[in-house]
Amino acid sequence: MAQDLWGEVDDYITGKLLPADPALDAALARNREAGLPAIDVSPAQGKFLHLLARLAGAKAILEIGTLGGYSTIWLARALPNDGRIVTLEYEPAHAAVARRNLDGVGLGAKVDLRVGPALEALPLLEKEGAVFDFVFVDADKRNNPGYLQWALRLARVGAVIVIDNVVRRGAILDSASADPDIAGTRRMFEIASGEKRWSATAIQTVGAKGWDGFAFGLVEQA
Repeated sequence: MAQDLWGEVDDYITGKLLPADPALDAALARNREAGLPAIDVSPAQGKFLHLLARLAGAKAILEIGTLGGYSTIWLARALPNDGRIVTLEYEPAHAAVARRNLDGVGLGAKVDLRVGPALEALPLLEKEGAVFDFVFVDADKRNNPGYLQWALRLARVGAVIVIDNVVRRGAILDSASADPDIAGTRRMFEIASGEKRWSATAIQTVGAKGWDGFAFGLVEQA
């Protein structure tokens, strides 16, 4: 019953604050047709990321975990004309769908989509001298500790870092969990708790995607 009500509230919010967007709807439809898992951010969450990136004045965005590019579209739309987003996706089939979605909305030129393990791509970005104003982490949770550490290395002072799905329906309380995604998320929190470069908090959320939450913080030191 609660899940149904959360979904209805999300629908109400979307209906009031998010105008119809055929391009985004088409992207989600392509994801479904391609058999991608239905784990995209919700429309309200996508708009939230979009607004955060604009508030940060982001010209360079890093996304870890592309899936079908739905969140990538929201973030790319927040960029100025000379901005760019680097998005990392492990699965070639997912990346192919994302590329079609991004090209379909005319954003392909702003997006550098790289395929393969993110923990291999991130050191290459550092070698290239990449520096980011906004980082969104939404990939395999077992590697969240590494993703946070790399985000901090690649982000400028003043950058925003957002890590999605950090509550896991409350499962992060289970210190004995054998689930590597739970263990990875708990380890990420342990690293964050002693991390002086990043001033952070975490917010629990409910909605169409169930009970979860995100960590959010500001890079304060290099």
